[in-house]
Amino acid sequence: MSELVSAPLNQLRTVEALYSGHHGWLYARLRKRLGNAMDAADLVHDTFARILASNVTVFNEPRAYLNCVAGGILANWSQRKALERAYLAALAALPAPEVPSPETRYLLLETLHEIDAMLDSLPPLVRRAFLLSQIGGMKYEAIADQLGVSLITVKRYMKQAFVQCLALVE
Repeated sequence: MSELVSAPLNQLRTVEALYSGHHGWLYARLRKRLGNAMDAADLVHDTFARILASNVTVFNEPRAYLNCVAGGILANWSQRKALERAYLAALAALPAPEVPSPETRYLLLETLHEIDAMLDSLPPLVRRAFLLSQIGGMKYEAIADQLGVSLITVKRYMKQAFVQCLALVE
């Protein structure tokens, strides 16, 4: 029983040592890269939260590891910000009577983030087939020709994508 208790405690101590030894370095690195102290602080927090959730207990190259984890978080954050900018630009182009309320805008933006994350979770060919069909309006036969796969493969790709969409709805 003491092994079960000591494992999380050991991990907490390891992450605490990592945090104490490298928080300032990571914060300075992200602040320089982003030019924004608040965003840098948020991303540093997210980095250490992800490491704590991962249950990793050995850090042979701590700065390289932190840089890798923070890089992934930064990439996701940048993608989310780009999506938000595109959405806000589309809103700015709407006539005043058609602009949604702040609550509706928030819900739409959150839905866009969920869709984006769902699309990112799909294998590349499945995602491409789905986007060609749903956004490009292409028929399955044309998608098969463009991707160089069989019609049945495109149907399987579409089924996989639609299953992910249904999971998102639920």
